[in-house]
Amino acid sequence: MYHDPVLLSEAIEGLNIDPSGVYVDVTFGGGGHSKTILEKLGDSGRLIAFDQDEDAVKNQFNDERFQLVEANFRFLKNYLRMHGALPVDGVLADLGVSSHQFDTGERGFSTRFDGPLDMRMDQSVKKTAAQIVAEYDEEALERIFKFYGELRKAKLIARELVSVRETESIDSVEKLKSAVERFGPKNKMAQFFAQVFQALRIEVNDELKALEELLVQSVDVLEEGGRLVVISYHSLEDRLVKNFLKTGNFSGKPEKDFYGNLIRPLKPVKNKVTVPTEEEIKRNPRARSAKMRVAIKNG
Repeated sequence: MYHDPVLLSEAIEGLNIDPSGVYVDVTFGGGGHSKTILEKLGDSGRLIAFDQDEDAVKNQFNDERFQLVEANFRFLKNYLRMHGALPVDGVLADLGVSSHQFDTGERGFSTRFDGPLDMRMDQSVKKTAAQIVAEYDEEALERIFKFYGELRKAKLIARELVSVRETESIDSVEKLKSAVERFGPKNKMAQFFAQVFQALRIEVNDELKALEELLVQSVDVLEEGGRLVVISYHSLEDRLVKNFLKTGNFSGKPEKDFYGNLIRPLKPVKNKVTVPTEEEIKRNPRARSAKMRVAIKNG
């Protein structure tokens, strides 16, 4: 399977699909969520999907109600306008890395396989993880590992990489792991490597900034009463989503109007986050860290 869609039934329920509505799946991947959305749509319904990974393009459907945009979701508003699809009734974002990307060693996303230190979701982009490790100065590397990897020893890791690269190139998964492994706790090495890789992946793909742009644009493209469903996989993503849905900004500080009403364009459907069941986690371990939030655009 290319990718086992996480929180599938919960996400579809969150969208509250109108059979004649217009919906957007900004992370098409293997098409699992999109397939179920199409099944809920009638003849007049429409689904636009986004994906920047050329591997995902091969999964697109032959359905006249469906259209795949080969681009990053940070360009959501422009492409929807271009295709005459505004406004929309729902936007779904299943963030993170697909199972296919993790399981393809040459993409460099997984710590389980040796391969080039790549990590590009859009393979037409020039900057790879190997280039970041080779070219960023110590201060920039420390920033990445501290803020994107939330690693305590970010400074030491950055210093070590700068030192090692003076005598050998760090251009593969195993070379990176070998260079930093002494800074990880012996009983939590898998988690440590995951944090190191997460930090580099976020930098390569500018993931957090792209998410911010998506959230802001979702307000512009949604019809009043339209729904936004976001599934995130780590605290950095979830914090941005949670703050934006609750306060209308990314700082999480509530702002009120003259009458004391909270200023926010979206209203969470419920305050409690949705997480996978134990049954789903057993079937698909990669769902373990998933958190889903749903909001409605205020009228």
